[in-house]
Amino acid sequence: MFGACLLNRPAVRAGRMCRRQLLATAHGIGKAQFSTSIHPKTKFYVTQPIFYVNSEPHIGHFYTMVLSDTIKRFADLCGKTTKLSSGTDEHGQKIQQAADLANEPPLDFCTRYSDKFRSLAVAANTSATDFIRTTSDDHHTAVRKFWQRLVDGGFIYKGEHSGWYAVSDEAYYTSTQVEERVNDKGESGMYAIESGKRVEWVSEVNYKFRMSVFGERLLKWIEENPSVIYPAVRRNEVLGWLRMGLEDLSVSRPRNRQQWGISVPGDSDHTIYVWVDALINYLTVDGFAQSDVLPFFPPNVQVVGKDIVRFHAVYWPALLMAANLPLPRRILAHAHWTMGAQKMSKSIGNVADPFVDIERFGVDALRYFIVRNGGIADDGDYSNDEVIVRYKKDLVGQLANLAARCLSERLGADLNVFARIGREQLDHAEPGDIALRDMLVALPDRVHVLFEQGEFGRGLALVFDALAVANKHVTENEPWLIVKQAPVPERLQVVLFYSLEAVRLASIMLLPVMPIKAAHLLDHLDITDNERMWTDARFGAGWQPLDRLRQSKPGVAQLFPKLE
Repeated sequence: MFGACLLNRPAVRAGRMCRRQLLATAHGIGKAQFSTSIHPKTKFYVTQPIFYVNSEPHIGHFYTMVLSDTIKRFADLCGKTTKLSSGTDEHGQKIQQAADLANEPPLDFCTRYSDKFRSLAVAANTSATDFIRTTSDDHHTAVRKFWQRLVDGGFIYKGEHSGWYAVSDEAYYTSTQVEERVNDKGESGMYAIESGKRVEWVSEVNYKFRMSVFGERLLKWIEENPSVIYPAVRRNEVLGWLRMGLEDLSVSRPRNRQQWGISVPGDSDHTIYVWVDALINYLTVDGFAQSDVLPFFPPNVQVVGKDIVRFHAVYWPALLMAANLPLPRRILAHAHWTMGAQKMSKSIGNVADPFVDIERFGVDALRYFIVRNGGIADDGDYSNDEVIVRYKKDLVGQLANLAARCLSERLGADLNVFARIGREQLDHAEPGDIALRDMLVALPDRVHVLFEQGEFGRGLALVFDALAVANKHVTENEPWLIVKQAPVPERLQVVLFYSLEAVRLASIMLLPVMPIKAAHLLDHLDITDNERMWTDARFGAGWQPLDRLRQSKPGVAQLFPKLE
């Protein structure tokens, strides 16, 4: 590999670096070529993978958007200054072919589909701070700048490449990563084992990245940072690939095979490999085209689907190492969605349209379902029936029901005595209240740990378990009977406090997932905007005296209307 023919002048000069020099650079020895701004603990950068614009957005895209948005909103709730990047990946042979098939110029085709993903981001109520298109001038500048640094570092050379290439994946595969199969039409061919996509044999002269010299450093990075790739099953996959050894990566295609993309600087006969182009978007959105000082980079969390782990956990960090840039702090690789336990497919007709389901169930209800049932390690199964079950059982049956029962005018909850009751209950609670009190005291920390891991579904399960106990508690204590006693005992307000404290805590913890409905619930409890941070999600910490009386608002029962 190191002895391949070096044809362009910058690459020839870089190629004359000896193996010892290359390994020294690969192992982080030597002066960094970039500086990043000091990364304060208050800053938090989340990335979505940019979406390929060759088809309509589907429920999997919605899941990725909402999961990354939930992470960003959770960081907001914890007082961070946040950045969330989104966008569309618009180069490559696959896009070129799709545009030709649609009889459209490639840029017009890309714009049409990019607008659909942007519309989904709005419909999903995501809070992305950046939406990047890889066809933008800024991104082209950033890619060329990054490429030149790889050349200057001696990590790019030109040589012969022969191997398997999947146009659908825009990915190269080794002989051990493909197998012969017979498709549904009875046709025999070679397919990528990992993705199941058809591959073709290509032989071409192109540019290569000396990825092989980074294998040892990548292994050390992952082994010394056990949580950098989550979940563990994805981490183990990556470790397995690295232990098998890395080959150098082909990072360009001949221009006569792939016209739609960014030209290699100084060689217009070659187009930069679409995955190298795409990965650099995470730098572009932080101003890399204009400056070496990056306000948010590296990302705190990079959300990806499990099918693109190799690109983000092997290619991307190796490229960053070569450029002397800091590595992602965490890569969260979520699982996929099936329908009826089958992979979603247009040909089968089991693809869910997120726009239709947002209209049917409401955006917050669908966000809740997708985060609660979505898989991190294992695939989730999507069905309208399951969305309805979650809607009726959790959102209506537990959350809204508890709030509505205890905010009825007939019971007369006095929110202005709850701060005192909360303090008193921490010191002393009745035997029948202790279990619920202790559960609510422990709940925020337990949920926080899971949310920080990205295990939002498990964290939400704890929240709704607590709401179920709170519902049972109010049923057993029968405040509708206590209120009939004369004089009405203090016990009534204690019972109502426990129920509405459970709703308050749950609503704050639900803000990252259901930002609209959770905020409305807090409005009904007259919890002000500056009382809605994670630090406020502590038992008895709410309900502090204001410069006015707190007054609950009616109509909570209509928060989740009946589904048609």
